[in-house]
Parts: sequence; C-alpha cells; structure tokens
Amino acid sequence: MTLTAREVATEKRPGMHADGGNLYLLVSPGGAKSWIFRYQRDGRRRDMGLGPVSLIPLAEARDTVIDLRRGLRNGIDPIDQRRATKPVPVKRVTFAEVAEVYIRKFSPGWKSARHAGQWRSTLDAYVFPIIGARQVGEVDTAGVLAVLNPIWLDKTETASRVRGRIESVLDYAISVGHRADQQNPARWRGHLENLLPKPKKVTKVEHYAALAYSQIGELMAQLRGRNVAASSALQFCILTAARTGEVIGARWDEIDFKAQTWTIPAARMKADREHKVPLSVPAEALLERLAKDRRGDYIFPGRTPGKPLSDRTMLALLQRMGRADITVHGFRAAFKTWASEETNFPSELAELALAHTVGSAVERAYRRSDQFEKRRQLAESWAKYCDSSLSSDKVLHLRTASA
Repeated sequence: MTLTAREVATEKRPGMHADGGNLYLLVSPGGAKSWIFRYQRDGRRRDMGLGPVSLIPLAEARDTVIDLRRGLRNGIDPIDQRRATKPVPVKRVTFAEVAEVYIRKFSPGWKSARHAGQWRSTLDAYVFPIIGARQVGEVDTAGVLAVLNPIWLDKTETASRVRGRIESVLDYAISVGHRADQQNPARWRGHLENLLPKPKKVTKVEHYAALAYSQIGELMAQLRGRNVAASSALQFCILTAARTGEVIGARWDEIDFKAQTWTIPAARMKADREHKVPLSVPAEALLERLAKDRRGDYIFPGRTPGKPLSDRTMLALLQRMGRADITVHGFRAAFKTWASEETNFPSELAELALAHTVGSAVERAYRRSDQFEKRRQLAESWAKYCDSSLSSDKVLHLRTASA
C-alpha cells in the first residue's frame, strides 16, 4: 500500500497511480479522481470503477478491494456480477402505446384485416378509457378488473376476448422490458380464475338463425336469378358449407379444376389446418362461369381493385331479399341437419366437411384420412338437394360454440 491519504488528496498528475493489491487511483486530465480495481480474468485485463474519491476514502476503497479479491478466488467476476444484479431500466410508455406497437408488429400474421380491426375496436371501447393512459409498467390486477368487471356478466364472450388481448399486450411489454413485474395481472390460470366466474358458467348461448334445410332449394333458385357477385358468393358458400371468411377470401390459385378441389390454406382456416373441399358439379360449374370474367386473384372480387368482397356483402344480400331473419353462417347448420336427418352418411363425415375438429387428439393421431372421396359423395348429394324445390317454414338454430 504505497499511497497515503494526503497523497490521494494532493495528487494532480493525470493517469493511474498504484496503491498495491489491485487498487489504483485514477486522475483524469480534468483533475477528477476515482478508484479503479484492476484485475485479470481468463487472461484478459479488466478495470472496475469503485466510485469517486470524494465519496470513498482510501481505507474504504482498500476494504472493498479485499472483498473483491476474495470473490475472484472463489470464481466470481465482480464486473459480471455487477451487471447481473444491476436493475434493468424500465421505459415509461403507456398501455395504449404498447398496444399499438403490438398490433402493428403482429397483425400481418393474423388471418384478416378484420381481426386487427376487432382488436382495435375492443381496446378502444373497453380498455383504453380505463387503463390506456396508464404507464404499462403500472397496470395491475385492480386495473384489469376495472376493465372486465362491468362487462363480464353481460358481455362475457367479449370480455373474455378483451382479457386475452390485455394479457397479450402485457406479455409483450414484459418481454421487451417495459414491465419490471414479470407476473402478468391479466393471466387467467391461477389468478383471475380466482376472482371472476368462469365464462362458461355465465355465458348465455346465442344461436345463428338458420334457414330450414327444406327451403334451401327455393332460396338457391332465387339466388340464381340474381346476377350480382354476392349471389355467386352465397351460392358457393351454401354448396361448399364453408364459412364466410373462407369464401370471400378464396383465390383462383386455390382451385384445381382437374381434381375438382378447393384447397383452403391453414392461414385462412379457423383451426389453422389446411382444408381440402371437394367441388360438386354445380360448384365447379359456378366457378367456370366466373373464370370467364376473371378479375384479379380473388374469385369474388370487391369494388376496390385487389380486394375481395366485404364480409357483410352476402348478409346484406339476404336482407335485400327480405330474409333478415337468417344468417350466412346458419347455412352450415342447415347442411349439418340435412345430413343428419335426410342421409345415411355418418355424422363424423359432416363434421369433417364443416372443418370441425373430430375426436380426441389421440383419435386424430391414429385417423390419418380425411375421408375425402366420401366427402365428395356427400357434397354431390347436398348439391343435388340444393337444386330441389321443397319448402317448409321450419327454422333451425345452431349453437355458436359448435360452429
């Protein structure tokens, strides 16, 4: 130990002045003085600042170095240890700002622009007025409950989606370092499930109004008499028993006329699995007519170039036809009920045609076939039935949970 307290106070020469035992006095060109612990680790020299001389006297600096040298002998690198224990600064941004970044970053991978719109609309309506301006790192369980409690019983399904969206935004905030708290206050399992009733216990089952299958032939005849894009789309939707989004998003490169199939990519399917649809003779004939006047990549193009029909176009057509009492989705119910009551095809086949998940995970693992050729027979039978003219005033309903 070569330095004295007086020398430390009076030393003015810039540079490193050794005290011994790996402790150095650093004098900057401007005259500032601080302590440095210099050591070697894995053959590499490292300098660790201990603080200014004005705050740390010589004796304290020497005691600190003794502790650091002891740690080195035990395999602890003091610089690495300091970095590991140093708190990560949390950037102060609002929940609304993080939510906007999240939507902008991940919405390109979502199934449709409509999904992104639903995200924004639910956040605008229910979340932002309560916690949108709050710092994302300060959103807690009380804040989440302030959003959910007013809508949990009356709008349970919407509230459940809102909770999931809050959770996703907060998970993202944790991952990018905007929240010091690593526990997500919007998580359901082990947290909110103890504070809110389970959605299934309070949800009122809603139904999609569906035309009785015995009236399908009459409706199809009316649609064939209307030379509008929405009519063609709705006919195709009924013949294939597909969902609205699957039909309006259909592209010509998904159609194989030779194999008489329509292959919907997984990205556009509710179950995130590719779905192959057998095209009945009438469905294929409809597509061949449309192909003669093809405009762009979409089979059912909208008014805006490069865009498909709006997802409400077919519903609007039904309303203009005076059938505001039924929905497009309800035609899937009509198909399912017809298959059950009017045919000998097994129920499983109709479920596969509707692209529903059939059986347990183990059963699906052993069942490798999608029974495509049998589904083709079912599709042809359905198309033939849709060309009939039977009528009835019976109305069926389908639980939304099963669609």
